[in-house]
Amino acid sequence: CEILSSLPLQMSLYFNVYFFPFWWLITVAILYLKYPALSDYYKFILVTIMILVSLTELIRLYLGYVGNLLEKVPELAGFWLLTLLPQLPVILFLLFNEGLKIHSLERAVHIIFAAFLSFQVVAAFFTLRRMVNTLATRFRLTEFHRLEEQRPELGVPSLATGSGS
Repeated sequence: CEILSSLPLQMSLYFNVYFFPFWWLITVAILYLKYPALSDYYKFILVTIMILVSLTELIRLYLGYVGNLLEKVPELAGFWLLTLLPQLPVILFLLFNEGLKIHSLERAVHIIFAAFLSFQVVAAFFTLRRMVNTLATRFRLTEFHRLEEQRPELGVPSLATGSGS
């Protein structure tokens, strides 16, 4: 049995688990400090983003751990999609939208978080591709062996061929 889990992806997930609470505390503290200076729609957007990122990140990291360590394709695919679609665009929005009055500490933690997410998207893609190809090959081999076992033996006369003396 070949191990299909990705060590670089697992290391990235491990460090991300410890970095996320730090990122969350820094982001909430800076949001608290700059909240009065923001316009009303940015206040709403930032609070919504913080709730969305917090919930999504917990689910995303769980799916990443289970999908990678237990070599489960659906969980790893869910992790990849949650990383690619809501998380990465939201962090890039927080990083590059100058209307948010970004502080230097905030920019630094967003860059680190975006780097984690970018690496995880690439690593999860290649891990998923390797897992799917290996599992498809195993399935084909299992089906081939099952069909071989069901096939009648060649060279042994059967009653249906009418050969009997």
